[in-house]
Amino acid sequence: MNSEFTIAVHSLVYLAYLPERMAPSEAIAENVSTNPARIRKVMSCLRRGGYVDTREGAGGGYRLTLDPAVVNLADIYRLMAQGSVIPSWCSGDPDMDCVVGSNMREVMDGIFCRAEKQLEAYFGGITISDVLGQIKECSDC
Repeated sequence: MNSEFTIAVHSLVYLAYLPERMAPSEAIAENVSTNPARIRKVMSCLRRGGYVDTREGAGGGYRLTLDPAVVNLADIYRLMAQGSVIPSWCSGDPDMDCVVGSNMREVMDGIFCRAEKQLEAYFGGITISDVLGQIKECSDC
């Protein structure tokens, strides 16, 4: 899992939390605890995906373009981090004479692909509004 996914979810939840649902990258960065340039990079992906829009000038920034109750974490995962569960390297070599060594890569690819599908299915049941609701419950404690 990459940090861009977490930054994207955090940023969207923060925008959903704001009554005016508009914030500059500096305010989002402060809330996320990262730098504004990193926020702008993530928000650029979210903008291309249709989740946020920008407004220039005084009082400008980023705003949600979709209802947070319909944006689920699977959508954001696919945009920001799809494939991150699957390692970039796997042991074994298909040309080996050993049945373990020659098949390990294919078997592990299948295992990781199924794990990613299960993760996406789980994320599909969680919306930005759900995350915000859990956060609000934490503040009630």
